[in-house]
Amino acid sequence: MRHKIIFSRADGVNSAYELCGLVRRAIVTALEAEDVYVPCEVSVLFTDNEGIREINNEMRGVDSATDVLSFPMYEFTPGEFEVDADMIDEESQRLPLGDMALSIDRIREQAKDFGHSLSREAAYLTVHSVLHLLGYDHLDEGEMKKQMRKREEEIMAELRLPQ
Repeated sequence: MRHKIIFSRADGVNSAYELCGLVRRAIVTALEAEDVYVPCEVSVLFTDNEGIREINNEMRGVDSATDVLSFPMYEFTPGEFEVDADMIDEESQRLPLGDMALSIDRIREQAKDFGHSLSREAAYLTVHSVLHLLGYDHLDEGEMKKQMRKREEEIMAELRLPQ
C-alpha cells in the first residue's frame, strides 16, 4: 500500500525536513496499527510557534500556540475504520485523510521539558495527529482520552524509538 505524505514548511522554518523520514514512518506505522487498508494522503506542515498560533486562532478561535493541530477530512469512529467508495479521490485513488501542522519550536521545547529525544517527541505528536485524523479525541478526561492514550503508547512501542 502506498500512502502519499505531502510535506511543506512555513517561511523561516529551516530545520524541519530532517524530521520527514521519521514523520513518514510514524504516519505509516499508525495507519497500519489502525488497520487502514486503503492508500491515504496526508499533508504535513512544519511551522513554528507563531505560525501554529495563527492557524489555531484562524481555524479554532484559540489565540495561543500549541504543539500539533489536526484537520481531518472525514469523521471516523475511533478503532472502526470504514471507507465508502465515494471518499476515495478518483484521480489519485487515495483517501485524503486530512492535514496536520507541527510546531518545530514546541517539539524542541517539549522534548527538553519531558526528557525525551527530539525524535520521540516528533513521532509522538505525529501519531497523536494521525489518531485525530482517524476519529480519536481527548476533549474529556474519560474513556475517549484513555482509549486514545492507550493507542498512542501501543503505536509508539511499535516505532521502537529512544526515549
